[in-house]
Amino acid sequence: MKYSLKSLWLMVLVAVLTACSDFFDPKTDDILSSEDYISSQTEVYTGYIGIITKLQAVADKAIYLTDTRGELLEPTESSSPELIALYNYNEDLSGNSYADPAGWYEVVIACNDYLDNMRTFRLKKPELVNDERFDALESLTLRVKVWAYLTIAEIYGQAVWFDDPMVQIQDLTDASKFRLMNLEEVVDKCIDLLDNGDASTDMVNGRLSFSWYEWLDPETALADSEYRYWDYMTPPYDGLMAKLCLWKGACLQGQNNYTGAKTYYQRCADLMFNALNKVISDQALNYYWLPTAATPGNYARFWDNPEPYAREVVCAVIYDYTRNQTNRLLYHFSSEYPNKYLLRPCVAMIENRFESNDFNPGYSTSEEKRASTICGNRYGDKPYLAKYRPIGSSRRVNAYQDDVHIYLFRATEYHYFLVEALNGLGRFEAASAMLNGGITADYFETNADGSMLKDDDGYGTPLAGFEGFTNDWSGTASWGTRKYPHVGLRGAFNLKAREFKTETGALLMTNMKLNDMQVLDEAMLEFAGEGKVYPMMIRMARRWGNGSYDATIVSSRVAPKYGDKAELMKARIESQIFVPWDLKLE
Repeated sequence: MKYSLKSLWLMVLVAVLTACSDFFDPKTDDILSSEDYISSQTEVYTGYIGIITKLQAVADKAIYLTDTRGELLEPTESSSPELIALYNYNEDLSGNSYADPAGWYEVVIACNDYLDNMRTFRLKKPELVNDERFDALESLTLRVKVWAYLTIAEIYGQAVWFDDPMVQIQDLTDASKFRLMNLEEVVDKCIDLLDNGDASTDMVNGRLSFSWYEWLDPETALADSEYRYWDYMTPPYDGLMAKLCLWKGACLQGQNNYTGAKTYYQRCADLMFNALNKVISDQALNYYWLPTAATPGNYARFWDNPEPYAREVVCAVIYDYTRNQTNRLLYHFSSEYPNKYLLRPCVAMIENRFESNDFNPGYSTSEEKRASTICGNRYGDKPYLAKYRPIGSSRRVNAYQDDVHIYLFRATEYHYFLVEALNGLGRFEAASAMLNGGITADYFETNADGSMLKDDDGYGTPLAGFEGFTNDWSGTASWGTRKYPHVGLRGAFNLKAREFKTETGALLMTNMKLNDMQVLDEAMLEFAGEGKVYPMMIRMARRWGNGSYDATIVSSRVAPKYGDKAELMKARIESQIFVPWDLKLE
């Protein structure tokens, strides 16, 4: 079904100019509707929090939209016609609020408006401008905008790009301001914007760091300051760029340009090594950001902890129902009154994934920790997605407290980015070690007496093929014995290794694809119900599509959910792996 861009903007502008309760209770009239809302230092940061308000409102949307079309979720008996239409891959989504991309464009409009007003403020009141702080706030805003555009492109396969603030209805046929881009063009634009900025950002790029805590509350102990949570809320440069590099590499490889693709896989790997090593090599953080023997016992804490789990969180959107900050996750997934229980995990898919030796070799009682966190009450009459309503929640005592946090990036996802990049580089042994048995001291050079041979930084010299890793991942860390060393993404759950091909040469591409499928299948277990799996399927489909998309990579994993209708749905899925909401400049 095709929709006019003009009708979309009318809906978006009404939503943007409507007052809402935001993260810090600023006056939304000043934030989004005034021609010059930034007139003081206070409004500089309340304006940014207005952007985060828009992010809060849309952070759960991809979960309903992609996991319902993906391998996990199915409608319940009390579900809505809109969700059933998504589940059935209907071509006509007219009026479907779940398929409507307006919410993500609200984020874009809020970012553009904020950036425009920041530039105006710089010109009108330069004596009040702290350039370092303003540059950082613009950099954060740029990253939110890039996240929104990448999300739109992953779901719809295209996006309409614009940088001007939307303070009035404009000529939407003006190609100089509004450009309909396909996914690959969006990826290119996002990479360039993060690296270089443009006129809309005063040429500020997306690399700058910023701490709300250090700015607004430096005299309070970090553990006692609520501002520390604000630093979780903006997508990070390294995570965004790593994901974009994987997409760019997949697009190039899908065009049979593997040489070009490797450049982006290497950049992704470098970004992830830098981000992971910074945390992993910090002795005080011990087993932060690592899959370890402690992972199964803490897996449920990722979601039922009162705040995003410190050992896992990279970026999370947080909520507080007492301030009218809510998402709709419990509304959709909880069967407890007053929630509606509209979607549930398909129990057959849980059993045929987590408890199948063919799909998940050597599943164990430790793996049950992950399966039960994803699917609660599996053998009852109302199975539910338990990530967002776990038993024994220490904070959400009542079912109406829809304030569960949503991870935009988490540490385990960084490990998957790195595995995917290493596999794309043909570094199969290192990718397999990360996925399966872990990075151990065996992968570093030793002296004759067995002691670690140090490099110039004292972190241990990795064997060929394991460049980028440090011995701090292993039990033999630079500071001594690590209590909880890296044991691999599967090893953390005591699972057998997935078959990972290591031969290169003439079999490089054949084995790379086989390995990619193993990584994708493992991601289906780890990220079930988080809105992350379906876009990854599409990325793999692009990488191996030989000029297009190999939609069978998607359909073969999703169609079994439909039981007797699997063959019918397989054809339907392959015809529309992207949500069919085509925006035309009309």
